[in-house]
Amino acid sequence: MAVDQHYENFPVASFFLPPQIRAHVVAIYRFARHADDIADEGDADDETRLSQLAALHHDVEALFRLEPASIPVVQALARLRDAAIPGINAQLFLDLLSAFSQDVGIKRYDTFELLADYCRRSANPVGRLMLALVGVQDAESTTASDHICTALQLINFWQDAAIDASRGRIYVPQQDFTRFNVSDENFPRHPDHQVLMQFQCERARSMMSAGAPLIRVLRGRFRLEIAFTVAGGLRILEKIERNQFDVRVRPTLRWYDAPRLLFLATRALLISGRN
Repeated sequence: MAVDQHYENFPVASFFLPPQIRAHVVAIYRFARHADDIADEGDADDETRLSQLAALHHDVEALFRLEPASIPVVQALARLRDAAIPGINAQLFLDLLSAFSQDVGIKRYDTFELLADYCRRSANPVGRLMLALVGVQDAESTTASDHICTALQLINFWQDAAIDASRGRIYVPQQDFTRFNVSDENFPRHPDHQVLMQFQCERARSMMSAGAPLIRVLRGRFRLEIAFTVAGGLRILEKIERNQFDVRVRPTLRWYDAPRLLFLATRALLISGRN
């Protein structure tokens, strides 16, 4: 189930989440969605976007200092703060804001390492927040969660490659254009960028596989939540592959994908149990 009015590939506050953490997940999602929309949506100029993100940054710092916050999506995090859950801290939210602010000004990434650093701040904090909510804090699980979250962020980039490019933003690293001897002019083109995008999708799939063992250490409904989240990402990659890696066409998850999602989630559960 998605909250508010945004299309989501992957479950947000879904049925599988333990009821005791669902309200916290919704508050986290709404904060991240609001900040992301400031960076990406509407007609505001860059100065206005950065100013609004800076206001969120100030409010988050105030909230975690136990001072009043003025922005509703930050105020809604007060219950999460007051729960004093180990692993929940201001820095995770500030990292998200750092990534969204970066989106305003940076439209290209020279290397995959730079793109991965963006993902470290734009996606990985959400996974770490989720793990904290279910009491999982060991280093191995955190690393696996980071792999899954970065993979999901990359999959979202390749899914939205044409939309982002129309806004002047290309997430495919420039070094990979060079590697495959193609230009980013008029990206994405097909078949010119077919092999390039196949490489990006295989990289995301490999990273997802590296994170999948996380499922083994989770319990109950949250374990199912993550299994279906992994399945959602893998299903999008399957659809891109089926379309011969032509990312001008945006794949989405539909009701008729349910049987395949069930298969992919079940496979993820079984494989994680064997590791």
